Amino acid sequence: MGAQLESQPPPAEPVTWIGREHAPNVLHPVGNEPPSAGSATPRYGRRKWVVALIIAAIAVAALLWVRHVKVAGPRAGRTENSVPVVTVTSPGSRAVTARITFTGALAARYDMPIGSDTDTGRIKEINVEAGDHVKQGQIMAKLDGAVLLPQVNRLAASVEESKAEAALSAAQYKRALGVQAAGALSAEEIEHRRATALTDDARVKVAVAQLDEAQARLQRTDVRAPADGLVLTRTAEVGQIASPGGTPLFRLARNGEIEMRGQIAEQDMARLRVGQSAAVYITNVAKPFAGEVRLLGAVIDPNTRLGEIRIALGSDPLLRPGAFARGEVTIDHNSHPVLPQTAVLADAKGSYVFIINDKSEVERRTVNVIDTTAAGVVIGAGLTGAERIVTTAAGFLREGEHVSAVPLREPVP
Repeated sequence: MGAQLESQPPPAEPVTWIGREHAPNVLHPVGNEPPSAGSATPRYGRRKWVVALIIAAIAVAALLWVRHVKVAGPRAGRTENSVPVVTVTSPGSRAVTARITFTGALAARYDMPIGSDTDTGRIKEINVEAGDHVKQGQIMAKLDGAVLLPQVNRLAASVEESKAEAALSAAQYKRALGVQAAGALSAEEIEHRRATALTDDARVKVAVAQLDEAQARLQRTDVRAPADGLVLTRTAEVGQIASPGGTPLFRLARNGEIEMRGQIAEQDMARLRVGQSAAVYITNVAKPFAGEVRLLGAVIDPNTRLGEIRIALGSDPLLRPGAFARGEVTIDHNSHPVLPQTAVLADAKGSYVFIINDKSEVERRTVNVIDTTAAGVVIGAGLTGAERIVTTAAGFLREGEHVSAVPLREPVP
C-alpha cells in the first residue's frame, strides 16, 4: 500500500493559458487551460527565440569589433606616420677613365682630285694604278701631243728668225752711232735705226714667250702627281678623251694621311678639345689605331643635333678610306664617385641625387654626370664620395623629409 502511494505522481499545479486574442505573439502559462490541438503558437515562439539569439550574437560581434578598432586605430596611425627607411651608400672615389664613343668612316685627310689642265686630248698612256704610292712630279698618265709638238717647233724657228733680225737691227744702229759725229747720217736716220733695233728685240721676246707657252702646254700633256701620296682611285682609261674641268682622272691622298670623320652628340661637344688622344677601331682589326682630335665642327646640325669630329690617324696600309670605324676619345683619367644608376635622377634643372645629412633629413644635391659604365654612373662634380646617398626609391622622397638610413649591403663576390 505504501509502495502504491509512493508511485503516484504529485498533483500538478493549475496552469492557465491566455488565449491568442490577449497576446497574439507571446504565450503565458497562467492557468490550466491547454491550447487547442491545431494551434501554431509554440512553434512560432521557438522561432522568436532563435531570432533573438542571432541578434544577440550580432550585437556581441559588433561590440568586439568596435573595441578592436579602438585599439588598432592608434597603432595603425603610428605605422602610417613612422619614419621611412631608405638604403644609402657612400661610394668614395675610384680611378675612372671617361670616354666618349662615336661612329663614322675613314677618309683621306687631303683628298686631291687630279685631271687634265691643258687642251682636250686623248689619253695614250697610264703609268699608275689605285693603291700605288707616287712622288711629286711623277708622270701618272700621258695625253696625245701630236698637235702641240709642231706648234712648238714652229715657234722655236720663229724665235731664231726674230733673234737674227734683232741682231741685224742692233748692228745697223751701232754703225749709225759710229758715224754720227762725222755727220754721214742724218739724225732722223739714226733715230729710225734705233727704233728698228728696239722693235726687233721686242719681237724676239714675244716669240720666246709664245714658245714657252707652247712648250708648257706640251708638258701638260703629261699628267703629273702634284704631291707625294697614295692613289685612291683611277678613272682614266687609254683612249679616253680628257678635257679641262672634266671628271678627275685620279684621286690622290696627299702624303697618304687618313683620318676618321664622325658625328658626335651635341651634349658631348663641350667636353672635347682639339689634341685629345683617341682610339679608332675598324672591322676585323683587333688592335686600335692611335690618333688625336684634329677638328671639331663649328656648327650643330639643327635636325640631328649632331656635330662633326675628325680624328687624325696618319698613314697605315690597313686604313682604307670609306671603311666603317668606331672612335673613342679619352676625356678624363681622374678618380670620381661611381653610383648605381637608380641613385641618379634628372629633371628640368639637370641631374641630381638625394643625400642624407647629419640631421637624417633628405637633401638634394646637383651633380655632373660625365660617363656611364658597367659599374655605374660616373659623377664628375657635385660629390666627394663621403656623403650618404640614397640608392633606390629616391623619386618618392621629398627634400627636407626625415628618414632612417640603412647602409647598402655589398653583393657577395
